[in-house]
Amino acid sequence: MTVIMVLLTFGIFLLIDYVRGQKQVAKQAVVRMTTREAAPRVVPAMVAGFQVPENVRYHAGHTWALSESPDRVRVGMDDFASKLVGKIESIALPQRGRWVRQGQKIWTIFRDGKSVDMVSPIEGTVTDINESVMKDPELARKDPYGEGWLLTVQAPDSKINFRNLLGGTLARLWTEDSALRLQKRMPMALAGALAQDGGVAVDDLTAHMPDQDWATVTKEFFLS
Repeated sequence: MTVIMVLLTFGIFLLIDYVRGQKQVAKQAVVRMTTREAAPRVVPAMVAGFQVPENVRYHAGHTWALSESPDRVRVGMDDFASKLVGKIESIALPQRGRWVRQGQKIWTIFRDGKSVDMVSPIEGTVTDINESVMKDPELARKDPYGEGWLLTVQAPDSKINFRNLLGGTLARLWTEDSALRLQKRMPMALAGALAQDGGVAVDDLTAHMPDQDWATVTKEFFLS
């Protein structure tokens, strides 16, 4: 009887250990699956010397939109714009609560007594602005897709808006076209602009166009 009880107890312990082991395996599988699903889909890409992250969508006026939730979108200027505007003195951002329309003026950049507007990639209500950029406008130029984001928008029709934006292959082709157009406009100025760091565009392309009017060139590319 004692032997039977010992064997029975041992068997119960084995069963408990097996069940615990299965639960742990299942938990690890869930963690691995969750990790894979939560992993950022960002695949950094360089096109014609400019950063074109694949997880954001682009307006032809060189602003970008990133979906944070079904109706919340973060926006900013793209890398091409950040290098074209050069050193920024200040940025006038819209107030929270303002309704903005896709393709219409959303913020104004000031430099050397001149200004240029940029257009919104999305439509909706401004819910937040980047206070850090207000204090240090250079953030928008140095880290346009990260700390230099400009504002967030509550966009009830974001799915429809995103259909009008560029992504993937189209975004890369559009960036190549923008770089080519800029180079044609000022071939001498850009002769060495893309040679730094193995083909990465320099931080301030405007420093390479002394004979060009900054406002005219930026307005052409920003569609403003």
